[in-house]
Amino acid sequence: MRRMIVLIGNYGSGKTEIAVNLAVRAAAEGLRTLVIDLDKVNDYFRMSDRLSLLEEKQIRLVSPTFAGQGITPSSMSAAVASAFTDQWELVVFDVGGDAAGALSLGRYHQDFAAWEGELEVYDIVNVFRPMSGEPEKILRLKEEMEGFARQKVTAFVNNSNLLTLASADDLRRGYDIVRETSLRSGIPVAYTTGRREFLEEFLADGRDPAFIGQPLPLETYMHRSWEAFTRDGF
Repeated sequence: MRRMIVLIGNYGSGKTEIAVNLAVRAAAEGLRTLVIDLDKVNDYFRMSDRLSLLEEKQIRLVSPTFAGQGITPSSMSAAVASAFTDQWELVVFDVGGDAAGALSLGRYHQDFAAWEGELEVYDIVNVFRPMSGEPEKILRLKEEMEGFARQKVTAFVNNSNLLTLASADDLRRGYDIVRETSLRSGIPVAYTTGRREFLEEFLADGRDPAFIGQPLPLETYMHRSWEAFTRDGF
């Protein structure tokens, strides 16, 4: 069965990290996997900087920041169209955290319509990012993104963390806010993510699994390498 996942959410919420983790896990299960990078804003955590990793895992990447693969703005549309063929078993769309990123997704509205029943749209929530610290703000931003993207969110993902200062308390804080957001909107929680040790500590608390969804331990893939920094800068 084909599966298509669209990741939207606030800028800096962790969409790209989750996209790579989902893709790597799927490829490890032997699934033919494609990642579409529609993030035209974040030039620091660029998925194309992890090309060697993705190639090693036999994951196909289409990105507007792709170097050396013949992907240009003029050919990007044709490359994205490959996502809607039967050759892929999992397709992950990483959508930029602004109107431009969501609009770039909206242009494929008719293509997505053919995937009804196989399309999942996840709103990635990090409650420590601006405009995401309260249910009202999360829902307001969700509605804005839905309007631009022309897609309805099907589930939330609790990806609450403070990067190098992260702890299980981040997930606890995120759980409380995402739970309230889910209750108000009727939208379920698909995943709670985190570094394995923090996720295990959080899960040991015994909170309602309905507002946790599937635990998704994350590996860190999207730190910039020293070589990329010295070559490209910030």
